[in-house]
Amino acid sequence: MAKNWNSASLPGLPSKQVAAGHGKYLPVAGGRSLHSSFCQSRITMTSIASSAGANPMPMAPPAAPHNAQLKRELRQAQFRKRAAALALIAPLAIFLLLTFLVPIAMLLKRAVENPEIATTLPHTVAALSNWDRKSSPPDAAYAGLATDLLQAREDSSAGSLARRLNSEISGARSIIMKTARALPLLDADGKPLPPAQIKQALIDIDEQWQQLPYWQVIAKNGAPYSPYYLLAALDLKQDVFGHIEKADPDASVYQKIFGRTFWMGLVATLACLVLGYPLAYWLSTMSERRANLFMILVLIPFWTSILVRVAAWIVLLQSEGLVNKALMATGLTQAPLELLFNRIGVYIAMTHILLPFMILPLYSVMKAIPPTYLRAAVSLGSHPFAAFWRVYVPQTYPGIGAGALLVFILSVGYYITPALLGGPNEQMVSYYIAYFTNVTINWGMACALGALLFAATLVLYGVYRRFTKNDVAMG
Repeated sequence: MAKNWNSASLPGLPSKQVAAGHGKYLPVAGGRSLHSSFCQSRITMTSIASSAGANPMPMAPPAAPHNAQLKRELRQAQFRKRAAALALIAPLAIFLLLTFLVPIAMLLKRAVENPEIATTLPHTVAALSNWDRKSSPPDAAYAGLATDLLQAREDSSAGSLARRLNSEISGARSIIMKTARALPLLDADGKPLPPAQIKQALIDIDEQWQQLPYWQVIAKNGAPYSPYYLLAALDLKQDVFGHIEKADPDASVYQKIFGRTFWMGLVATLACLVLGYPLAYWLSTMSERRANLFMILVLIPFWTSILVRVAAWIVLLQSEGLVNKALMATGLTQAPLELLFNRIGVYIAMTHILLPFMILPLYSVMKAIPPTYLRAAVSLGSHPFAAFWRVYVPQTYPGIGAGALLVFILSVGYYITPALLGGPNEQMVSYYIAYFTNVTINWGMACALGALLFAATLVLYGVYRRFTKNDVAMG
């Protein structure tokens, strides 16, 4: 159907009626078609509007800048989401940093820190830096020692120096304090002695200054960091030339202490596993209502202080306690058993305290095992015990590993329970850490024992992760 177009409605065309059939263009003035004239007029309108300050007709932007803007907005949105998530976890991260990571870093640093000699005797250490540790020390070392000890007496650091040297060589404390009190070294006119005469003056104060062991100890510990405490915690030591060797028999006690600690932790872990596995299985087979009721009984120890529970075991296990009275009343024993201040009482209390830490991981794993597996194995001809041992138990290995690792790590760090229920032969590493911290004020040795215990924990965790990865791979 043909349409009539008014040239007045098309700017830039002559004032003339034009008509065209459907899909055709009618030539106008100048031989141009209606379509070309219309396009030209539209361009003219756009130019006029632009020159008049009006907004030009919107044109489609290029695709590349549009995509870049979308990507930039997407990155900004993702950054805002990540920033919000980090802001939410920032308090927890700061708390862990200040209460966990920083103390561990300080512990490891103090385990190898050896500042007493390097900071108190700087001139002496510098004079002994090129000494072969076999011949007599140079005169400059004696002069440096007199200068350093005089300064140490003035700033009250001679005591820590004497204590540190005395930990390696007996008698060093008295020599250091005696020499510090005799300083300064003056001649008859009251003037300081020249360096050439200081050596003889120190020997006159105490003749042991002419013996090599005291100078060798100073030269060996001249660095601000030393493995002395870590080696001592392993019953090892360095000779005067820095070679590692076994410590003296009368000082070799820490390997035995670590062995006792790990053995007691292993026994407590096995006891918790033997008692906790059947209980966790029994809870997993109950209805949810009954399981929750009995789980409250398992969790009750968490609501009671460890000190209160240990005190309760002291009341129960003493000679006139409830346990001994019950054994004697039933005729199982004729006299009270010694259950306190020995390893039996420690094992009983540790097992009771740590048992929930074994039950909870086992229960969570057992609850996720479908009971149809056992029924399927029995229906295929397996004996019920064989089906339980070969089908059910392997599926609980993750719970066994998690519970055993948790119980063992907690048990090797116990301090209150062995201290109150055990005797001298039941004290673990934590007891000696407290001893060096609070009694002898030997922070280096305490940190070295703690660092080794921490390293043992990391090794156990690595072994656990290795086995669990293998189980997952085989599964």
